[in-house]
Amino acid sequence: MSLKVAVQMDPIEAIKIEGDTTFLMMLTAQVRGHSLFVYTPDRLLLEEGKVYARGRSVTVKDAKDDHASFGDWELADLSTFDVVLLRQDPPFDMAYITSTHFLDVIHPKTLVVNNPAEVRNAPEKLFVTSFPGVQPPTLITSDVEAIYDFRARHGDIVLKPLYGGGGSGVARLLADDPNLDALLDLHRMIGREPVIAQKFIPAVSKGDKRVLLVDGEPVGAINRVPNAGQIRSNLAVGGRAEAVELTARDRELCAIIGPELKRRGLMFVGIDVIGDYLTEINVTSPTGARALERFTGINAAEILWEAIEKRRSTV
Repeated sequence: MSLKVAVQMDPIEAIKIEGDTTFLMMLTAQVRGHSLFVYTPDRLLLEEGKVYARGRSVTVKDAKDDHASFGDWELADLSTFDVVLLRQDPPFDMAYITSTHFLDVIHPKTLVVNNPAEVRNAPEKLFVTSFPGVQPPTLITSDVEAIYDFRARHGDIVLKPLYGGGGSGVARLLADDPNLDALLDLHRMIGREPVIAQKFIPAVSKGDKRVLLVDGEPVGAINRVPNAGQIRSNLAVGGRAEAVELTARDRELCAIIGPELKRRGLMFVGIDVIGDYLTEINVTSPTGARALERFTGINAAEILWEAIEKRRSTV
């Protein structure tokens, strides 16, 4: 089966291919005989009920600084594609949300991965609260008194922006840290969204595990270890990836959330696990597949394309 695939992503020219999951998806699709078209979300158009994207056909290869060659620019009707990969990075802001509304127009006749309505309805740090008992103690609010009360009850906390990504804006605050007001002021300057306060989990020093799931089933995991003295383990901010096995608790967490991911059409998901706790369910543009392949030989993109092809074969 040969599929016509469009990829909505940040500029492909600027990516670091050695760690980029979207690039692995594209390489794998190409090997499987699928054609590729790439565009950035600012090149989407909605006119007279039809969705178009201005972009280029692309051929990719696993060669640093020479990883993409393009066809001519063209305006393409996205309803003529078999699959659209929704893969631009957060922040999950109104521009991101608007792009999901555009893609709603063509899905599911054109299969959008992940389902744009469910990406919109499952913000990564909010969606996890739908599964009681999997998170550490967590508060989401703009109410300053509630945040102070939460810290008084739980001691050391981590403060996060609600719609950030890649570890941006994440800070640990000790029980007596005097900087809480200043950090909350900074968050208010950036936007009106609530913040997340979460009980600090000491196990983060041993790593933040990224587990990848395809169609609700775990395919493998990597451990992301923060630099000495840091709490942020995201690879984008200097965390170190290492091999790790799925534990019984990891599989238990996947079994809790997996059926709901499958029901919602969230075909490619990355969850973050610290110790025994699930901290985030990443549905926008999950990463980690390149490191997983490097450490284990498991190509999560291959498993994803098998699932996509199976779904398209029934249309």
